[in-house]
Amino acid sequence: MKTISHWLASPWRRSTAATLAGALPVLAFPEPSLWWFAYVALVPWIALLRSAPTGKRALYDGWWGGFGFMLAMHHWLLPNLHVFTFVIAALLGALWAPWGWLVRRFLAGRPSAGRVTAALAVLPSGWLLIELVRSWQGLGGPWGVLGSSQWEVEPALRLASVGGVWLISFMVVAVNVAAAVLVTVRRVWVTAVAGLVVTAVVTSAVWVWSPRPHVDDRVRIAVVQPGVVPGGGADRRFDREEQLTRELAGQDVDLVVWGESSVGYDLDDRPGFARRLAALARETEANILVNVDARRSDRPGIYKSSILVGPDGVTGERYDKMRLVPFGEYIPARSLLGWATSVGEAAAEDRRRGTRQVVMDAGHGLRVGPMVCFESAFSDMSRNLADDGAEVLIAQSATSTFQQSWAPEQHASLAALRAAETGRPMVHATLTGVSAVYGPSGQRIGSWLSTSASTSAVYEVPLSAGVTPYVRFGEWPVQAALLIIAVWGVSEGIRTLRPRLRRPAAPEPPARPARTTHGSPARPGR
Repeated sequence: MKTISHWLASPWRRSTAATLAGALPVLAFPEPSLWWFAYVALVPWIALLRSAPTGKRALYDGWWGGFGFMLAMHHWLLPNLHVFTFVIAALLGALWAPWGWLVRRFLAGRPSAGRVTAALAVLPSGWLLIELVRSWQGLGGPWGVLGSSQWEVEPALRLASVGGVWLISFMVVAVNVAAAVLVTVRRVWVTAVAGLVVTAVVTSAVWVWSPRPHVDDRVRIAVVQPGVVPGGGADRRFDREEQLTRELAGQDVDLVVWGESSVGYDLDDRPGFARRLAALARETEANILVNVDARRSDRPGIYKSSILVGPDGVTGERYDKMRLVPFGEYIPARSLLGWATSVGEAAAEDRRRGTRQVVMDAGHGLRVGPMVCFESAFSDMSRNLADDGAEVLIAQSATSTFQQSWAPEQHASLAALRAAETGRPMVHATLTGVSAVYGPSGQRIGSWLSTSASTSAVYEVPLSAGVTPYVRFGEWPVQAALLIIAVWGVSEGIRTLRPRLRRPAAPEPPARPARTTHGSPARPGR
């Protein structure tokens, strides 16, 4: 232990250790998908933070750890954004600096059982607030929220139906804090074990008592994934999608879904494409949900729009993407950061934003809620669609640029969380994979369409009725975390001010010397 402490005495070595420790949780996400590792992945980082010699050093260790986590989570952006990936990771990593200070505040030295108990509530709350802040679309959105690593764990998905991915994150961090205490502060192991027991009991109670989606019908939804088309280009891609869709004729499908940017031309400007889509709808006897990525003819700018096409042409239902990918689809503060286009593949022109979410009547009495790509990471968007009556959630995506990275698998996994949160099945349809479908409990329906696939597939999608607690009550875990942090902050303030409020007692006046028999207090006996 002394050897490790001596090695960490160097600021640069300590920063390197914090960066590596912060990167460890990424192994719990796809593609490695070591979901169980999430429950101990923060232990090395927490152990390092509690050993920080000063509060200032803990701030740095938190920052470096956050930098490592953000860089590892977004490493697949490096070929496109180059050095700017490091800038983004450094800026977002700063969000963990206060968390590093909090860890040291509660766990440094020989913490009492009371401090450890408080840490089991305050530290997960602090982590949740970090995830809340970085979930703002302008800061990159909620990609890599810790709870998302549990997308294939059924008990965790039950938690998601009650409190969203936020409740899972809280639980995972609480387990990590308890595990770190067991490893580094053994004198209070009873408190740590009690924390683990409480977590297990709460999770079990949710498993037993939370309402389960009631399946009352099924629909057949087809996903068309053209894959990487030789020669590229919007025309060749459309030809391949048309070919794959025609193969669905006679398969009794209720809806056909194409991926993001599946149509590269405005359908009003190029009516020939609209007629070809209408012919496909007649052949398959199903409406087709396409995604148009083009400059619109009826208003200025480029939009990404989900458009429903039926046997008679465009139905009039249209959803324009609202939350754009920073740098990929627009550059924040372009006047200041426009130089990003010179060092990477940042957006040369900003896409335009939609103004509202839309629930579409997809035919056959089916109501669907479309989202476009990046938007499937935002739990509030799927919750709003479910609350507005969507029976099926749909994400149209394209991760073609990142085919050989972890991004396609990570993106596809998010749909499982959104389905479990809302109690609504979700279809994740892409151009080049990974495409996936999940049932209303977040369970996988059928097989993933991998990044090497160029095909169409039909899925029997169960429909469910009822409302999950998460849809009904919203982001209550985040509100609870805010309350916990506020209560702790007030108690700390009172503790700090209490000594100052105590006024010292007025000193008693000095006792007067006793008089002697001779009556001289100064010179007795005289």
